Amino acid sequence: MTKLKGYMGRVLFIDLTSKTFKDFPWTDEDRDRTIGGKIMAGDILLNHITPNMKAFDEDNWLVVTTGPLTGCNSPSSSRFNISTISPLTNIITSSNCGGRFGYWLKRTGFDGVIISGKADVLTWVEITEDDVKFHEVPEMAGMLTTEAQKHLPTGSGKLVIGPAGENKVLYSCVFSGERTAGRGGVGAVFGDKNLKAVTTYGKKEVEVYNKEKLDKINAQWTKTLKNHPITGAQLSKLGTAGLVAPMQAHRILATKNFSDGRFDNFAKVSGEKMADKYLVANAGCNSCPMKCERRVMFEGKNIKGPELETLGLLGPNLLNDDLEKIIKWNYELDELGIDTISAAGSVAFAMELNEKGMWDNGLNFGETDNLSEIWEDIAYRRGIGDDLANGTRIMSEKYGGKEFAINAKGMELAAYEPRGAVGHGLGYATANRGGCHLNAGYMVVLEGLGLNVDSYTTKGKAGLTVMFQNVMEGASAAGFCVFTSYAILPGFVVKRPSSLIAKIVNTVMKYSLPVTFIFDRLPMLLPINVPIMQYPRVISAATGLKYNFGKFLRAGERGYNTERLANVILGQPVSKDADTLPGRLTDEEQVKGDSKTKVPLEVMKKTYYKLRGWKDGAPTRKTLKRVGVRVPECAKEVFLYD
Repeated sequence: MTKLKGYMGRVLFIDLTSKTFKDFPWTDEDRDRTIGGKIMAGDILLNHITPNMKAFDEDNWLVVTTGPLTGCNSPSSSRFNISTISPLTNIITSSNCGGRFGYWLKRTGFDGVIISGKADVLTWVEITEDDVKFHEVPEMAGMLTTEAQKHLPTGSGKLVIGPAGENKVLYSCVFSGERTAGRGGVGAVFGDKNLKAVTTYGKKEVEVYNKEKLDKINAQWTKTLKNHPITGAQLSKLGTAGLVAPMQAHRILATKNFSDGRFDNFAKVSGEKMADKYLVANAGCNSCPMKCERRVMFEGKNIKGPELETLGLLGPNLLNDDLEKIIKWNYELDELGIDTISAAGSVAFAMELNEKGMWDNGLNFGETDNLSEIWEDIAYRRGIGDDLANGTRIMSEKYGGKEFAINAKGMELAAYEPRGAVGHGLGYATANRGGCHLNAGYMVVLEGLGLNVDSYTTKGKAGLTVMFQNVMEGASAAGFCVFTSYAILPGFVVKRPSSLIAKIVNTVMKYSLPVTFIFDRLPMLLPINVPIMQYPRVISAATGLKYNFGKFLRAGERGYNTERLANVILGQPVSKDADTLPGRLTDEEQVKGDSKTKVPLEVMKKTYYKLRGWKDGAPTRKTLKRVGVRVPECAKEVFLYD
C-alpha cells in the first residue's frame, strides 16, 4: 500500500506457467525514486535480469506500468508503458502507448502488472479488483487485432496481439484499441508466452493530493497547449503528418532507404493532402487537448489515419507517392499487429539489396502493388516474409549491406534523415532502446521542426540531447505524452522563425553547453519550478511528493542510466561502437560535395559521454552512485569501470 496520492499502491505479479498471482513489493521510496512508467519498469527489470538473458526466455518479464498522473485528468496523461527484453535488439525496450488500458489498470487498484512464465495454450488474462482469471482461448488464434478486441468484454481496458505476435515477428506490436505499443517487438514476447490478450476492469478512483491546485495547474497547462503553435495549431490541424512539408524543406525526409533527405512528390503524401482528401475528424487519447489522431475514410470505413513515421517510411522511403496505399497499408499492418516503422524500414532495405544484386527478392523501389501480400507474408513468416520479419540488422548479417541497413542497435530508424539534423543523429545512436526518435530526445524539433538551431553544427548538440532525453524520460514516467514537451519551446519563436529574436534564441541554443551542463550533470542545483516546465508541479499536486525542476531532471537522468546499465548486463558491448549509426549516415554525404551533410557522430559522442558520466557508452560506478541507481549484484560480473 501507499501513503501517497495519485498512486493505487499495488503492483500485480502474474505467473503464466503456474497460473498464479500475487502482490509485487514496491515501496513509497521506490515511487519517489522512479516516479512510475518506464523508469519504474526499468528499475524492476534491472533488478531481475541476469547476464545474457534473452527475450524468449520464460523468465523474461513483461512489465506494464502507469504513471501517477494516469487517470488524473491532466492534459495528455493517459499513457502507459510496456518494458521487456526486446527480441529485435536483445536489450531493454520500452514501448509507450495511449488508449484506455492504463486508465482501467489503475481502476482495478494496480499501478502496474508484471507478467512472467509461459502459458501452455493461447491465453487471455482477465484482471479485476478482486481476482485474476486465466482463460484458455485457442479459438482466438490468428485473430486480427480488431476482431480479438471484439471477442473481449466491452467497457474494459484491453491489450491484444495479432497474428504477427503469435508468429513472433521480431517487431510485432501490442494494441489497446487503435493505439499501439509499437516498437521493439513487445508483441512477439506476448506471443512467445502464449498470451493473446490482457483485460482490466475496476471501479476504484484515483485520489489526488491537492485537487484544487491540480485543477488550477491543469487548466493553465491545457490553455498553454491549446495556444502553442505546435501543440495547439499544427498537431490539431494536421496531426504529426503536418511535418512532411517542413521535413522536405530541411532535407530530413527519409527517401529511398535514407539515401536522400528530399522526395520530389512529397506533397502527394503530406498532411495537407490527407486533410484535403481523406480527413473526416480529429481524435485523441483521454484528456488530450491536442487531438493529433487523424480519422480517415477508406473503403467505407472510418479508421485511424497514418502518423508521420508511417507516411514517411511507407512513402518517400519506398519511392511511393500514393497516399491511398499508405492509408490501406497502415490499416493492414495494424490489423496484423506489425510495427509500421520497422516493417517499412525492412522492406526498404530489402529493395536496396535487390537493386544491388545482393538478394533476389522481387522487391523494387517505386513498385508497391504487392506490398499488401508482403505484410501478410511477414505476419505469417512465409517466403521472403520470414527474413523480413527479423528486421534489417539480422538480414544484413545474412545478405550483407550493413552500411545501408538503417538501424541503431537493431531497431529501424524513424522517418527523420539525420544527415539533415545531426543532433538527432546523436540521439538515434545513443537512445537506449535503439533507433527511436523519442528516446533519442527528439532533437529534430530544435533543428528545423520547431526552432532553427543550426542543423549541421556539433556545437551545443550533446548537451541539448542529454537534457531533452532526461526531460522526456521523466515526462513519460509520470504518464504524459511526450508531445507535451513541445510546449517548452517558446511559442513566439516558433511562430516567427525569421525574426530577430528567433535568430538570437537559436544562436544562444547553439552555444548553450555551459548551461546544459548544469541541467545534465548538476540538476540538484535547480531546486526551482520553471513556468514552462509544468511536470514537477503537476507531480507534486497529484502525489504529495516534493518535486521541483532539478529533482525531475535527476529522475529522468536516473531512468536513462538504469536502462543503460540493464543493457550492459544483457550483453550490449561496453564500447563506443555500440552507440553507432550505419555508414551511409556517418560516412556518405547526403549532398554530394558538401562535407557537412553527414553525421559527425564521434565528435558529438565524446562530449555526450562526458556529460553523462559514461566511459565508452557505459555508466561508471561513480555516475550510478551520483544519480541514485540501485546496482544489482549481477552487475559485478560485467561492470568494467570505477
